[in-house]
Amino acid sequence: MESDERYRRAKRRVRVLKGFYIHLATYIGVIGLLFLIDFLTGGGWWFYWPLLGWGIGIISHAFTVFGIKGFLGSEWEEKKTRDLMNSYSNK
Repeated sequence: MESDERYRRAKRRVRVLKGFYIHLATYIGVIGLLFLIDFLTGGGWWFYWPLLGWGIGIISHAFTVFGIKGFLGSEWEEKKTRDLMNSYSNK
């Protein structure tokens, strides 16, 4: 039973992460397209308004998915240190 619960939790986490990465990729693509349109049409720069507004949404989504400690917190430092130690020992 415990492994089934762990599997369900892991599966849910993967769906949440996938949703965030799709959101981020869409943001990057749309903002890039808006920049291109703004650049080609000339006039005043307006693309940064959706960049800022939607960017706040992306940051909010990231904090929901990763939590405040997930961004460069002590857990991240420990994991990154272990990853780097493993990569150095493999060389």
